[in-house]
Amino acid sequence: MAASDTMPSPMPAGGDAIPPGRPMSTEQHLLDKGAQMMQSLKPAKEMKQHVCTFAIYSHDMTRQIETHHYITRLNQDFLQCAVYDSDRSDAHLIGVEYIISDRMFENLSLDEQKLWHSHAYEVKSALWVNPRVPEMLGKPELKDMAKTYGKFWCTWQVDRGDALPIGAPALMMSPQAVSPGVVKAELVMKRDEEYNISTEALRQSRVEIEEPEWINPQADYWKQHGKGFAVDIHPTEMKKRAPFP
Repeated sequence: MAASDTMPSPMPAGGDAIPPGRPMSTEQHLLDKGAQMMQSLKPAKEMKQHVCTFAIYSHDMTRQIETHHYITRLNQDFLQCAVYDSDRSDAHLIGVEYIISDRMFENLSLDEQKLWHSHAYEVKSALWVNPRVPEMLGKPELKDMAKTYGKFWCTWQVDRGDALPIGAPALMMSPQAVSPGVVKAELVMKRDEEYNISTEALRQSRVEIEEPEWINPQADYWKQHGKGFAVDIHPTEMKKRAPFP
């Protein structure tokens, strides 16, 4: 199967990355409505925040995307995010990000730390925003978020027009202040226009948010080593169960 930096085949790509398929039937709509009334859907209801930010492919940092994180906080040190390409009702679920505190990150192995990115710049530069939420309301959370680390796997590369989630997952990195991690100005401008915000004004308002005393250099691995990570899938021998005695 194709590596994440290669266009998979034979599935064709489409300009709007719209999945092929038939319209939903009346019966399916009725089932969904009924299930919604009778089932708890507890995990989905625990999503309490919507964050809009940007992400960069680890293996090809010329590819940058706007992302929409729907966040569930399991405790003070661990968050999990369903990541979409927009906040519309027909948005594509493009991946998942896990976010941990700096305390938890320091306990990871060195090899594991390479897969994670820091959030300090993303927060301080106001690339990380809570759409339609007053900035003052989110300030305490932002101060904590600046000290966290994230691991984001993209499973649907809609930016290259994939009509289905095909190929291997891609590891994503956070924006940074140095090339090639600088977010393209046109992406930020598009986001600002969509939500009627000024990233520059928000950046100025976050000046007083303290920089973390320590950002582990194992995170944002490309900044220190100039190398990203790409995933490929290879056939392997299946493990065999031991025979019963």
